[in-house]
Amino acid sequence: MDETKAAMTLGQAAIELWPTLPRDFQEQLFERVMAASPDLRTELATFLHDRHPRTAHHSGGS
Repeated sequence: MDETKAAMTLGQAAIELWPTLPRDFQEQLFERVMAASPDLRTELATFLHDRHPRTAHHSGGS
C-alpha cells in the first residue's frame, strides 16, 4: 500500500469515528491537519460541524 492510499484510508476512518473520539484527541488531530494545511481550517471545521454536531467547539479557530 502506498502512503497516499494509507492516508486516505486512515482519513476515512477518522471521519467515521470522529464523534466517538475524545475531545482532546479531536483537537490534536485537527491541529495536526492545520499545521500542514492552515488554509483549510474553516472548510474542515464546517465539514465536521455539518457531519458531527458534537464538534461545534472547533469553530472558534485554535
